[in-house]
Amino acid sequence: MRDIGVDPYGIRIMSPKAMHYLVKINSLSNITANILKQEMLSLGADVAVSRGALTGQVKQTDCLLMGNLSQFCQLSQKLLKQPFGLNKLARALNLNLKNYRRDNFVLDLGRFKLNLGLRAHIMGIMNITPDSFSGDGLYEPKNRKTKELEDNIFSYARQLVRDGADIIDVGGESTRPGARAVSAKEELSRVIPVIKRLAKSIGKPISIDTCKPQVAEQALDCGAAIVNDITGLKNPGMAKIAAKYKAGVVVMHMKGTPRTMQKNPRYGCLLGEITEFLQNAIARSEQAGVDREKIIIDPGIGFGKSYGHNLEILKNLDTFKVLGRPILVGVSRKSFLGKILRSAPQERVFGTVSGSLAAVANGARIVRVHDVKAVKQALRVFEEIEKI
Repeated sequence: MRDIGVDPYGIRIMSPKAMHYLVKINSLSNITANILKQEMLSLGADVAVSRGALTGQVKQTDCLLMGNLSQFCQLSQKLLKQPFGLNKLARALNLNLKNYRRDNFVLDLGRFKLNLGLRAHIMGIMNITPDSFSGDGLYEPKNRKTKELEDNIFSYARQLVRDGADIIDVGGESTRPGARAVSAKEELSRVIPVIKRLAKSIGKPISIDTCKPQVAEQALDCGAAIVNDITGLKNPGMAKIAAKYKAGVVVMHMKGTPRTMQKNPRYGCLLGEITEFLQNAIARSEQAGVDREKIIIDPGIGFGKSYGHNLEILKNLDTFKVLGRPILVGVSRKSFLGKILRSAPQERVFGTVSGSLAAVANGARIVRVHDVKAVKQALRVFEEIEKI
């Protein structure tokens, strides 16, 4: 519009007409659905409903609304005056569209502020474990007290930063399928010395990858700024600790536990169930005192997901934007890439790059990876293209 000389006021009026959306609403009564359809038709848009809803054979129907942003805004104004719960639906519709379109996320981590709206950020993985699925575990039980081991870990972290990592994610317990649980004492002995040293020297925010509140608390006390919890902060103590330290939190969806999660995972509605789980996790975190602006969501690629589930999540990642929080995705070296490429974890660099770019293209603002340099270079090219 600018290129052809449209008046700025005209651009503001017309641009919403160019933004088209499909909005799915579940389980509306026939009365509500038919009113919704008539209102959308009156605006030149439409609503797809079950045939049975029109013939009276069913009492409820899912609805698929089809229209542009201008039509949805007009619809909301109309619905605010309607009965049968349509006024409540109007407010929810407004909120979801507002969340979906938001991209100005700034993660305030005290002395660190990450502008996630400016570009996608990279979380570099540091597994202080002997049994990482990807073969990158930095922990050697027999030599865990040697200065050489500590120096190697520190050198690895500095290399991640040089390669372009914006966040360093430190974990002391493997979460691969079938992984053995470790005690809090053991996990603390692995991660706390590392975090103490890194916090004083690398100049990047540190994330503690744990589901144990006592580990999170000590890590935050030693300088970590983010809690990355694969259980979605199910333990009430975790959210309280994050709130106490005003830390960022990553709430992730996982079906089952690391030991059981890959045993034939099933969903009635994959995207809907993950969205509801994350929505509830956000609400729990806020109730415990966590600042909503410090919450990051992660749909949990590979955690209780089949090969097909992982691909469906990546393809439809923007679905989760309705929650209004930045999305983190971790595809790095995971088994679904191995099925596509028929390769070992350490040979999945190009697969990791492809999956990470697909995630960013579909709405991710943080990607969690092992191969930082390769992903950083790919993102730089992608972002330059996106600027045009």
